[in-house]
Amino acid sequence: MHEVTLDHLKREGRIVVVGASLAGLRAAETIRDKGFTGSLTMIGDEPYEPYDRPPLSKGVLLGRSTAERTALPRRRAIDAEWRLGVPAVGLDMAARRVKLADGDEVPYDRLLISTGVRARPWPNAAEGELDGVFVLRTRDDGAALARRLDAGPHRVLVIGAGFTGSEIASACRERGLEVTVAERGDAPLVGALGGVIGAVAAELQREHGVDLRTRIMVTGLEGDSTGRVRAAHLSDGSTLDCDVVVVSLGAQRNTEWLMGSGLGAGPRGIACDAGCRAFDIRGIVTDDIYVAGDVARSPHPLFGYQFLSLEHWGNAVSQAETAAHNMLSVSTDRRPHIWVPAFWSSQFGVNIKSVGVPSMGSEIMITQGSREERRFTGVYGYQGRVIGAVTFDNGRWLPFYQQQIESTAPFPVPFPTVDRRPDGHRPVPADFPDPSVPTHGPTITLSGYSPADRRMTFTPAGH
Repeated sequence: MHEVTLDHLKREGRIVVVGASLAGLRAAETIRDKGFTGSLTMIGDEPYEPYDRPPLSKGVLLGRSTAERTALPRRRAIDAEWRLGVPAVGLDMAARRVKLADGDEVPYDRLLISTGVRARPWPNAAEGELDGVFVLRTRDDGAALARRLDAGPHRVLVIGAGFTGSEIASACRERGLEVTVAERGDAPLVGALGGVIGAVAAELQREHGVDLRTRIMVTGLEGDSTGRVRAAHLSDGSTLDCDVVVVSLGAQRNTEWLMGSGLGAGPRGIACDAGCRAFDIRGIVTDDIYVAGDVARSPHPLFGYQFLSLEHWGNAVSQAETAAHNMLSVSTDRRPHIWVPAFWSSQFGVNIKSVGVPSMGSEIMITQGSREERRFTGVYGYQGRVIGAVTFDNGRWLPFYQQQIESTAPFPVPFPTVDRRPDGHRPVPADFPDPSVPTHGPTITLSGYSPADRRMTFTPAGH
């Protein structure tokens, strides 16, 4: 009888979702699907209802769609109060209240935090304010950059050759625009996929007319007398004339509003258990605060219970659904979030997909196809087991390698799985950059074992 009563109570009360994007929306829909009849409040810092971000660096920049047409499809009505365009600025865990920038406070019985990430800005604020300097994360960012590309700039400079930077460069070349990519690492995508695959990505960019410059940093941006960007200064002493600059240096997790709240939140994200319940700063799990999406970092049994922070579309959906289920369930019915990371990108005519955590890999072997043909499968190994896989225009193999990861299959991969083996087929070092060197890096971040990371100190850039 107690279980029935408790289950009934779980479906009433006040649920607040902070972060009105993909994870927040899918969580809200699941909450209603599970029979929650109480009040539901959606808080978002942007003025728009939830929209899809991946098209911003693909179809929107190519002019095939507009930023205004990226709204996420709704699975169902969620009967929520929307508080949009007003960011959360604080959390009172004891009083169970979310503080908003307009001075209002929103009470909750259960809270889901899905505040995601934002684009890392150009470190020199004055240079970042120059007309023609962009980041790409929000709907407004996408619309503004697309308008500027429509105007036919003389040269676009993309700073950073991670997935987003590479997709932007691809869109520029498809539009026929001159584009230079400046990357401090040895190759594009090197933080996410390693140097072996990065070398293929570099060839791909250069073959498509990108002026790719690696092992180089942009030391400053220069404007003209009207405040428009006109040039970039590079670490090799050269100067590049450019009238559009896109800063693509990775993401920062939106956790500053939780400082002093007592929640286990910091620059790496918000620590939570496998059931998406947030930890406090003492490493003790809360029972009324849940986390989902890019801002979350949670332990994964397939990857040594290290805390993973994932910037993946599919992970945001899966984690949101798990968090919503657990919010409304008694303890015996809760389930863990153990989604295997999966990611895709389209650039320079190639469809790139990955599963697992390639950036954990110490070795890689090409098991299908060939790098020369840009159609292959690369499998990553770590401590004698398969840890990740990447495909270039060869995605049909990914379900097989996902199963290999889930079953902790041995590495090197046995040859019977190979459909066409190149000569001299052997594992080689995956060639990931030194993790102590800052990069805009992987879409998956391994962030240790501690939910609180109290020993770590973070110093703002430039100090």
